[in-house]
Amino acid sequence: MGRTSVQIALIGLMVALAASLPNKDDWDIYSFHINSTVTSRYATTVITSRVANRMNESKEIQFHVRIPKNAFISKFRMFIDGQVYDGNVKEKEQAKRQYTAAVSRGESAGIVSSVGRTLEEFKTSVTISAHKKVTFELTYEELMKRTLGKYELQIHARPMQPVRDFKVDVHIQEKAGISFMDVKGGLSTNALANAITQILTDKQAWVYFYPTEDQQKACDSCSAQGLNGDLVIVYDVNRNSTLGDIMVSKGYFVHHFAPSNLTRIPKNVVFVIDRSGSMHGRKIQQTRAALIRILGDLAEGDHFGLITFDDGIYHWKQELVQATSENLQSAKTFAREITDRGGTDINRAVLEGTRMLNAHPREGSASILILLTDGDPTSGVTNIEQIHSNIRQAIAGKFPLYCLGFGYDVNFEFLEKMALQNNGVARRIYEDSDADIQLKGFYEEVATPLLTDVTMSYKGASNLTETIFSQYYNGSEIVVAGQIDDNNLDTFIPEAVAISATERRTFSKTSSPVETTDTLSENQIQRVWAYLTVKQLLQKELQMSGPEKEEVKKKTLELSLKYSFVTPHTSMVVTKPPGETTAVLHKPKEGKQASQGRLSRVFHSSHISYGAQRPLHHPGGRRKQAMYPASRPTAQLEDYVVDMLGSPGGFLRTSHQPVVPLLQDVQILLRPTFEAATLAPRLHRFLIETNNSALPLCFDIAGHPFIKLLHHPSRELFVNGELNSVTSAVFKKIVIHFEADKHVEVDAKGVTVRVGENTTRLTGQDMITADSLTVITRSKEIDIAAGDTRMVIIVHEMAGEEFLWPVMRQKPSVTDLEGILALKPAGYEDVDGFPNGKKKIKDQEIAVTRTSTVDYSISPPEMIVCWLMAADSALQRPLNDFLVAQL
Repeated sequence: MGRTSVQIALIGLMVALAASLPNKDDWDIYSFHINSTVTSRYATTVITSRVANRMNESKEIQFHVRIPKNAFISKFRMFIDGQVYDGNVKEKEQAKRQYTAAVSRGESAGIVSSVGRTLEEFKTSVTISAHKKVTFELTYEELMKRTLGKYELQIHARPMQPVRDFKVDVHIQEKAGISFMDVKGGLSTNALANAITQILTDKQAWVYFYPTEDQQKACDSCSAQGLNGDLVIVYDVNRNSTLGDIMVSKGYFVHHFAPSNLTRIPKNVVFVIDRSGSMHGRKIQQTRAALIRILGDLAEGDHFGLITFDDGIYHWKQELVQATSENLQSAKTFAREITDRGGTDINRAVLEGTRMLNAHPREGSASILILLTDGDPTSGVTNIEQIHSNIRQAIAGKFPLYCLGFGYDVNFEFLEKMALQNNGVARRIYEDSDADIQLKGFYEEVATPLLTDVTMSYKGASNLTETIFSQYYNGSEIVVAGQIDDNNLDTFIPEAVAISATERRTFSKTSSPVETTDTLSENQIQRVWAYLTVKQLLQKELQMSGPEKEEVKKKTLELSLKYSFVTPHTSMVVTKPPGETTAVLHKPKEGKQASQGRLSRVFHSSHISYGAQRPLHHPGGRRKQAMYPASRPTAQLEDYVVDMLGSPGGFLRTSHQPVVPLLQDVQILLRPTFEAATLAPRLHRFLIETNNSALPLCFDIAGHPFIKLLHHPSRELFVNGELNSVTSAVFKKIVIHFEADKHVEVDAKGVTVRVGENTTRLTGQDMITADSLTVITRSKEIDIAAGDTRMVIIVHEMAGEEFLWPVMRQKPSVTDLEGILALKPAGYEDVDGFPNGKKKIKDQEIAVTRTSTVDYSISPPEMIVCWLMAADSALQRPLNDFLVAQL
């Protein structure tokens, strides 16, 4: 089994000053996290980087991140001094007008991505005042594609400096069960091997990569500038020969079809090889090497043909022949003698390959046509539309055409359209040292057909993605999504019909055809449907022209805007602080290089007021002066803001780093506040984040009660927390009760797990698993997964005392959750358009006061600003609903 081409490539943040390499004396990436969750083959990744300007003057800091080509960015935010600056997805022309206006003022506001082999780059920058900090947070989503029997998550890390808080967290959940998992890549070997923790259970897997600063300089490709290499997580799920996995939620379904134990279908394959003058040198050498290796992999039951072309056509043999050892040896001799010369008559060459396949019909076989070229048509028929028409009519849907474009100079859009019109795909082959391996790797993907003429049908469903597939290959997977009519599972009947090596087969389930999943976050299946629909509409648009093309483009745009996907028809407008331009994130077409003149280089260097001394107001009229100096970093632990009660503030965020789709829509922040011991009753501050870029709301709870953090009735899950009543208003103990016989008690010194009559105490690096409960302890962090719920409890330390801070990492998709962690974002309006004094929530006017607090959901904590109001008003229900009598 060869390497898969499926990759979720996450490249580490590269923050650099304009036109210079990073200088740690100028700025410091003090925290860098990649958090990727793959749930039922849908990946959501959040890259969070926190950077501090260590200089005594403002500095422009650039955010530079690479993501997979198949991914859609869905969220981008910057956190600066308690303010949130959001990116908003807009129609591309609207964003372009914004960019043009900025350029006309002499500002470089546009951001265009460059494209590597599997990656796209997105950049933005922001000017940060002296000794201040910025947090960049990027979210993107991707439906994973199975290739050669496995999925790969490829994480390429190059932060450009060692980072003291560097973490990569990968969590995989598969209801079908995980058949195997492995970790590969340059970052998994030698000095970095012991920085990786792997955990694999029946249906879940975790990979943690936590290298120290010294380790980040110790890998083979690392240096004083830190990590530079790959971490590759490889896995697959359990398979069967039936209909596959069908997941349903909220009226949408996703069907993964990959039957096993099927007999290989003999194939008829014709290779059409460009030997024109532009293939001179390395290209033709690599093509010869790849072709010889491919011929060695043909099975005796296969039939094949070879054509080379320039201005003319050159056959190895006029007709297809069987892949006997004698014929294969003769074909390899022919391949070794291929030389470059002449022009490029693509039309004639592909039509000749089509003729050879049409002249060789074999019942029970699968035909494939593969074209390799590096240039535009220069001989014969050169009109591209005419070539497309000629080839489409000749093939007539009888077999797929795969187009391999060699190098960056090739007209890839021409090849892509030709392949898509004929049930195939186009692939770019990069002129690197491993080009022959790339060629052979592609061939291996289509080398073993198992089914042909696959038709997926879904009675009782509509708005389906593609349902007809010319061939299904070994190691691949067919994915279909749609909407279930009236959300009625009783009338929803899925079925697949295809031709195998021996017969026409029907794949169905006579009972329990679908399963309603509780492992996905709310609306995730709908987002999978939207993702797949947009991808296929973009391909369909490429094949069309005229009014049909415009109609498809309109539908693609509507879906992209609705689901906030950055696609070729949309851009993300990145809001900047006052005095700076607004940047635009684009998604390029395949093969488009970065426009270097349009990268962000000359944003205005406006100073932003961070941490300036200002009065904070008490609701009763008392005023206290903020006690932190403007010249110091606002996010350090000792830099507490003294609020209207004289108490430095803190808060807890339940999902600062969302790891599943739409988890960012349920970000709740809890913020207890420290007080002087002489104040009574003690106040604890909590915060509810808003669903836009507005400041969050906060409220106080008097005394030191037990808090209902989460209650998940259908899972018999209770999570309660005890606030510290002596020295600080933070959690000193958190208790989880799960399924009656499983109990987890967490304090600052360790974790006690009781399952039935057995009790285990975990300290240091440790793990325990009991059915669907998993508890993992690491340095200053406890990771707890209970069924479809996952939280991380962070252990902080201040003035020698340790305390707990719970962070929600996976929220169940059910609607009957209770507790502080189950709250949804607040929505409010300014009264009479004025930001201070009052807010309106559900037509109710509420008095508010602006104050500050510290976020303990991240490490190190950071300062944030919020609107303080009465607890019942912020919660929109009685506060007593969130208190419990005991843990």
